[in-house]
Amino acid sequence: MSKKFYITTPIYYVNARPHIGHAYTTIACDTIARRQRMLGAGTFFLTGTDEHGQKIERAAQAAGKTPQQLTDEVSAEFRALWDRMGLTYDDYIRTTSDKHKRGVQELFRRIRDNGYIYKGRYTGQYCVFDELYVDAVGPGAPCPECGRPTETVEEENYFFKLSAFQDKLIKLYTEQPDFIRPETRRNEVMSFVRSGLRDLSISRSTFAWGIPVPDDPKHVIYVWLDALANYITALGFGSPDTTLYDKFWPADLHMIGKEIVRFHCVYWPAFLMAAGLPLPRGIMAHGWLLFEENKMSKSRGNIVRAETILDVLGADALRYFLLREIVFGQDGSFSFDALVQRYNADLANGLGNLASRTLTMITRYFRGEVPYPSHTASHTRAEDAIAETARKVIADCGTLFDEYQFSRALETAWGLVAAVDKYIVENEPWALGEKRDEASLSRLATVLYTSAEALRVVTALAHPVIPEATAKIWAQLGLGDIKKFALSDLKWGQLKLGGKLGRVEPVFPRADKFAIERMQKLEEQQQVPRATEAIPSAEPARATGATFAAEPASATPATKPSTVPADGKISIDDFAKIELRVGQVKVAEKVKGADKLLRLEVDLGTEVRQVVAGIAEAYAPETLIGRKVVIVANLAPRKLRGLESNGMIVAASAEGGKPVLCSFLEDVPVGTRLK
Repeated sequence: MSKKFYITTPIYYVNARPHIGHAYTTIACDTIARRQRMLGAGTFFLTGTDEHGQKIERAAQAAGKTPQQLTDEVSAEFRALWDRMGLTYDDYIRTTSDKHKRGVQELFRRIRDNGYIYKGRYTGQYCVFDELYVDAVGPGAPCPECGRPTETVEEENYFFKLSAFQDKLIKLYTEQPDFIRPETRRNEVMSFVRSGLRDLSISRSTFAWGIPVPDDPKHVIYVWLDALANYITALGFGSPDTTLYDKFWPADLHMIGKEIVRFHCVYWPAFLMAAGLPLPRGIMAHGWLLFEENKMSKSRGNIVRAETILDVLGADALRYFLLREIVFGQDGSFSFDALVQRYNADLANGLGNLASRTLTMITRYFRGEVPYPSHTASHTRAEDAIAETARKVIADCGTLFDEYQFSRALETAWGLVAAVDKYIVENEPWALGEKRDEASLSRLATVLYTSAEALRVVTALAHPVIPEATAKIWAQLGLGDIKKFALSDLKWGQLKLGGKLGRVEPVFPRADKFAIERMQKLEEQQQVPRATEAIPSAEPARATGATFAAEPASATPATKPSTVPADGKISIDDFAKIELRVGQVKVAEKVKGADKLLRLEVDLGTEVRQVVAGIAEAYAPETLIGRKVVIVANLAPRKLRGLESNGMIVAASAEGGKPVLCSFLEDVPVGTRLK
């Protein structure tokens, strides 16, 4: 049997329109699915919506709709967004589908027939919001999960013998330590199970919006047993045709938010054990996406829609930011400012700039054909160093992606981008191209081939994360359809010599300083209530985690003339007028005819500034590439040796007047303001 890979998102609860939290999980799964396909695995990627429960029934009634009408509307919004984003799911399951209902009832029968379901009575507190029976005492007692008032329920229920699986679950977690990742979540689950498991009510008889219990239609099946079963019902479990189920189950990876760990890591394997079915191979729980350290919710007014980013920067920008900025498995932060800074630094000035200048020079100097590098006099140790870096990046990225360490994998890949940027600056291919002698053209061919081959390597590695832009770069390299490339075959030196380039066009235009403002305005427009949002607003335990909203754009205080006191001291208002920002040096070169001056191009996140600095006697230009510095960003421009300097680098004046650049012991994002 050929290699297969089955990956799932949690199915999203239709209590509100999709936001970036939902997109975060789905993008991660799409990235994994795309990479598995490039590695040659038969891949099945599942997502969908969870549509039953008392909460939906009540919300529909409040909106003057049937539950089916309400779920149809919200589910369609999720699917439309995923399609707009180009997500490559293979099926979109809805728990109101007939196929799903048949599969859930079959799962219930198997568990019942194996002796793990019995009928009893439940008396106690129930949280409608979390769809969960809870340990709370008295009418209106707060839910220990979400803090909302609970309802007192007394009814006949079917119960699942969860208590019978305590030892089996502990054995599972112990013998398969990678079953739950990261380790912090595994430890939480083991602690919960070791504290003791009680039997679980798995039916309700006080509302009707659910799947009827087989042979007892006055009961509906517990929403979590219903929802979790989607992972097998989507493959045809309980249906006449089980071809997909036989091929793809068990799942290789369930991707979830950390707030639904208990349901997936305790209840779901116990249900499967009881039914005599294989268990999934692994469950990965990511953290929340936070904004200003708070979960995203409509009540806070801090929800951010994926559409906002798509309209201004595109899907690749959102995908790259979420997977590069956030350590997967941990909580992470989002802001429009950080998004634009990362986009400009890594995509526009990084990969996009490398592609543009490399391919443009090949077009200009070699008629758009991949040049033949020299292996004699024109070949230097610099080319060997780039090749060795690329080989290490290929190996390391593979390992890191396999471990779902997306941020580190991308950081590693962009290390090759930085190395080639430095290589190009040091070798000045534009100067070689102007000389036109045989030795210079031979050297130019070697430099541009090396740069283009490195570009090809990074493009292949990055394709699962930023598929749209990398497909364009791949075509510009003259390599056709990147989806047909076998990632497992990626090696240094595979770029076809003499190959004809495609049409060279920019793939990541720089985001201007108004991009943040445009996104904020779009988000304000998105906050207008809609008919499909009559459902309770806060984030439910049933939906995947990931949370967050836009930080207000930092405003530079207006400058006014001020008088400095006689003692030389200034007020805090005076200091606030100075805008100090973290910048990263992208280009550094000597200014002709000026021994002390360097011309720098410094990335400030939202723009790249030209700065002329008197530091040439203390720093060689090549040592500054990639270095983070402090810039006075709101200094009026001035000209030095005919070059306009837009800002000033902050440095200490050491003994003898030698400048020493300000720096940081910790990594600080480009564009960060010093206060």
